[in-house]
Order: sequence, then structure tokens, then C-alpha cells
Amino acid sequence: MTQKVPDLTDLLRGAQRTAVHLEMRDGYMRDDPLLLRWLGGHRDDPADRTSWWNPWLQLMEETTSRGVDVRRARIVSEPASEYIRFEHEITFRNIASGEQVRWLPRWQATDLALPGNDFWLIDGRTLVVHHFSGEGDVVDHEVTKAPGTVRLCTSAFEAVWERAVPHEDFRLT
Repeated sequence: MTQKVPDLTDLLRGAQRTAVHLEMRDGYMRDDPLLLRWLGGHRDDPADRTSWWNPWLQLMEETTSRGVDVRRARIVSEPASEYIRFEHEITFRNIASGEQVRWLPRWQATDLALPGNDFWLIDGRTLVVHHFSGEGDVVDHEVTKAPGTVRLCTSAFEAVWERAVPHEDFRLT
């Protein structure tokens, strides 16, 4: 019998202590409807939560309300890509859901040992590694508990987090 690979939503619902996410690309899913609306001039009104709240943000709010520490770190090039400008502008949503978000300019990460892929690490032991196409589309993900890989990703995330600037203080160039 084949064992079902848990998806990220299931893992986050089961998280007990921590969920950390490291993002290292300067662009994702260039056909994302939110990005396309933003490129067309749409801007969300932070005061009108019902207009931008969605199931992912609800999941994050449920996760953080259980006491799970959810942290997201983004390594970005400077000057920032258009996608990163979009992402920076809508990060108020992540903050509203209870996430902590920090940004690290790529030039400040040169001496850090980083994995080759973005990931989520749940409770310091379950790693969800994301694989993207060159255009930033999700190709696949893998779930692993391999101790060496988990150690590398834990160390990388914490090193980035220590240097990164909290969202409210980070200015794009």
C-alpha cells in the first residue's frame, strides 16, 4: 500500500511549536491572478480585510492562534524585482494572519550556507522542499525528515532570520 505524502496544509494543521519558511527566489508564478491584478494597478486596502482575506491566511491565523510560531524569511536581490515589490506590498496580509516576516538583501547572505530550494520546516523535524520551474511555477515538493537535511535547513533559516530586517523596517531599493 502506498503511503500518502502529507501536504503542507495538513502539516501546518498538525504543527505544535514552529513553522518556518525560507524563500529565496526573486519571482514566483508569474501568472498569479493577484500579481496580474497588482500589475494592472489594483491595490488592496488593508482596512478592508474581507476583500483580501483568503483560505491560506485563515490557515495561518488558525495556526498562529494555537501558539505556533510562524516565521517567514525572504532573501531578495537589490534592486528588487517587480514580483518582490508586489510581495512586499501585500505582506501586510501575512502579518495580519499572525506570521512574522523578515527580509534579507541577497548581498548580505553571501557567507551563509543555504540549501538550493525554498522550504517549510515544521516543528524542527519535517521539511517540505519546494521545486520550481525557471519561471517560478511550482513543479513539485518533497517531504523529508532526513536529519542532515533538516539540520542544514534549520541552520540556514536561523542564520538568515538573525540577519534579516523585520518587515515593518525593511525598505526596498
